[in-house]
Amino acid sequence: MSKTLMRFTGVGGQGVLLAGEIFAAAKIKTGGHGLKTATYTSQVRGGPTVVDIQLDDKEIYYPYANDGEIGFMLSVAQKSYDLFKDGVQKGGTIVIDPNLITPTEQDRKDWKIFEIPIITIAKEEVGNVITQSVVALAIANTMMNAVDKGVLIDTMLSKVPAKVHEVNKVAYELGEKYAKQAVA
Repeated sequence: MSKTLMRFTGVGGQGVLLAGEIFAAAKIKTGGHGLKTATYTSQVRGGPTVVDIQLDDKEIYYPYANDGEIGFMLSVAQKSYDLFKDGVQKGGTIVIDPNLITPTEQDRKDWKIFEIPIITIAKEEVGNVITQSVVALAIANTMMNAVDKGVLIDTMLSKVPAKVHEVNKVAYELGEKYAKQAVA
């Protein structure tokens, strides 16, 4: 695998920063290079948040992804989606939560848009809305084949309290299942 550029967007408090951190740490564990660059407003909760994730087998010399370079974006908030979608290369993949985001017809022409109800999966199927970042992590990794699944899960488990390990494993498996269904 060469270079992978991904973007997660949401609002403060939805766990997109943690997802970026997990991806970068997992890539480093495999002997590669991983970097997350986060941008967010001063609002602790509710402000637009974006995390760009660079994963590469080679050293990363520049911490920011240029607009139009990102191949994959996952978004769970309309305002963040609208602000940051133009960084995704034309023809790239965008995963949205259809309960939270309404793409334009032009968006559907410019990108491959997949609709997966991330928050609903976390809330209703996993039973814990906090696991939405793990559902998102699984969706992104399944669609991008960015990092070895086992390494990614181990890294994720190392960053969450032991009492929520089992529920996060369930969240990962559900995210993977929905991603496979979406691209089938």
